[in-house]
Amino acid sequence: MRHRASIVMALITLLVTLAVVPGTAGPDKIGFPANYKDHVLYATVDRYDNKQYRELYGTPEAVKAAREGKAIPSGTVLTLIQYKAQVDAAGNPIKDANGRFVKGDLVGVTVMEKRTGWGAEYPDDVRNGEWEYSAFTADQNSTTQRTTRRASECHKPHANKTS
Repeated sequence: MRHRASIVMALITLLVTLAVVPGTAGPDKIGFPANYKDHVLYATVDRYDNKQYRELYGTPEAVKAAREGKAIPSGTVLTLIQYKAQVDAAGNPIKDANGRFVKGDLVGVTVMEKRTGWGAEYPDDVRNGEWEYSAFTADQNSTTQRTTRRASECHKPHANKTS
């Protein structure tokens, strides 16, 4: 159970971290994940630092593997949906009956995708397995390119947890 929780937390950390790192990798390889709502909603996160409510989705096979402590399979898509938190007149996030932020307008979408052979073109100091990254605006357009190096450096410490 403890191992499963650490893997789920590693997935959350990877997506939350990616969403705050400027730069891009793989926008040519990753399209907007239009079917993300068909995936498993495995976590929600309230971000106090930027007043965002976030939903984290994963392909069913990836979530199952993580919960079982197995390697994340090729074909995995992890999607982070970012919303502004609704705020009161003083600018403080409004909370629901459970003490969680109430989601407001969509801010953007960040995606990690794993495919066999991806990442081979990157040097060892930035490669973190077979992952690529992309980000999209609320209207599903790819954002200004994010650097592979910055995203990969941020995720590299977690690479052994999601290989």
